[in-house]
Amino acid sequence: MSGVRRLGRRWRRQRPLRTRLAVAASAAVALVAVGVCTAAFFVIRYEMFHQLDLNLTQSATRVIQENRDAGPQVVAGECRYLSAPACAQIVPALPAEDPPRPYLLPVSAPVREVATGDRAPYFSNITLSGNPMRMLTTRLGDDKALQVALRSDSVEKGVRQAAGLLAVIGAAGVLLAAGLGYWVSRTGLAPVARLTATAERIASTRDPRHRIELPPGPPGREDEVTRLAASFNTMLGELEQSVTAQRRLVADASHELRTPLTALRTNAELLARADRLTDAQRDRAAGALARQLREVTGLVNDLIELARDEEPTPLLEEVRIAALAEHAVSAARAHWPATPFTLHIAPDAAETVRPGVPARLTRLLTNLLDNAAKFSPEGLPVEVELSSSRRSGSGSGSGSGSGSVERLELTVRDHGPGIRAADLPYVFDRFYRAETARALPGSGLGLAMARQIARAHGAELTAEQAQGGGAVFRLTFG
Repeated sequence: MSGVRRLGRRWRRQRPLRTRLAVAASAAVALVAVGVCTAAFFVIRYEMFHQLDLNLTQSATRVIQENRDAGPQVVAGECRYLSAPACAQIVPALPAEDPPRPYLLPVSAPVREVATGDRAPYFSNITLSGNPMRMLTTRLGDDKALQVALRSDSVEKGVRQAAGLLAVIGAAGVLLAAGLGYWVSRTGLAPVARLTATAERIASTRDPRHRIELPPGPPGREDEVTRLAASFNTMLGELEQSVTAQRRLVADASHELRTPLTALRTNAELLARADRLTDAQRDRAAGALARQLREVTGLVNDLIELARDEEPTPLLEEVRIAALAEHAVSAARAHWPATPFTLHIAPDAAETVRPGVPARLTRLLTNLLDNAAKFSPEGLPVEVELSSSRRSGSGSGSGSGSGSVERLELTVRDHGPGIRAADLPYVFDRFYRAETARALPGSGLGLAMARQIARAHGAELTAEQAQGGGAVFRLTFG
């Protein structure tokens, strides 16, 4: 049996899903068809023999009424003809009381037992003169049994005809099951086949723009395969966006790296001929080379940071945002001595903590402060404010603070030219630089990195125009 199971498993592994589904559906329908035909055969056979038994019972009742006091004898003996009435005979319990005339029907020990009352009446099949017969043996008074028999040719012929007809119907059902199984496998797996073809096409062309055609129908009533195809289309859409973003990042990075790399090569070639340069020229070239190396190093580091999608869980810790803001503002004052920085921390936000990676959150705040200082006119302050508030949460109950969640908000405002309405949707895009910022140093990755770090920490970073001029960047922790 284990060998048969191994053979079956090997066969299933070697056959495609469509073939296995067709075979399974065909086998199920064929099994039902054969089962119905088999059950119908036994029902027809039972009903036909039951009708014959009822005729025998009626004939026995009539003979009993007519020969209640008669002795052992053959009552009627013309049952060998199909149209003749039932043949009947009375059999005593003791063989010594048998009549001199031989019996027409076979007499056996069970017949004597019925005569004595030791056995219940019963039906049996016999053969008489080469003809099949159906016989009823029942009790007749005391110590006597009555045997009644009828030809069963027509019943057995009807049973054989029914068996043949049902066999033909069963065979047709099996063929129909095979056709239905094939149809079910084709129609049921058509979306899967389209999904497979699309996946193979994407694998061969590396083009995620292909989509699976979904069958028309009202929304919300799709079957499982259609939902699978829709989910696959959604996944392809996400993959297409990811690939597009990756290609755009590579193209933008290539474009941004081209200028500093060209300058690096120029200055390197210039320094290679240092014997032809004056000391001042050599110093300028060395300084430019060092500055461009720092720019390229910063750009590469920013690209590496942007490649990170989320923060490693083992590095998360409870971070006090107020202390982080104080440290970032202190570093910004040292880096931008011409720009005053003001920091206001609300009392209720001073001890508030959030889970995060301190180094990454520091990088976020540093990028915001550097961006604000870069656009602020000399002498005008960059204002940093940390506050907290409560908003309604999913909790229930009454009382102060019940069912509410504390929200922490940090704002960075400058007094520069602000952000034009046309630039607002793009300020967090990679390498995007507004017209007013193209002459300023930077790679165009700082704000993009800041938003990515914020989202990795469950926060949201937005930008807006400040009243009275300048820009406001708002970092909100839920």
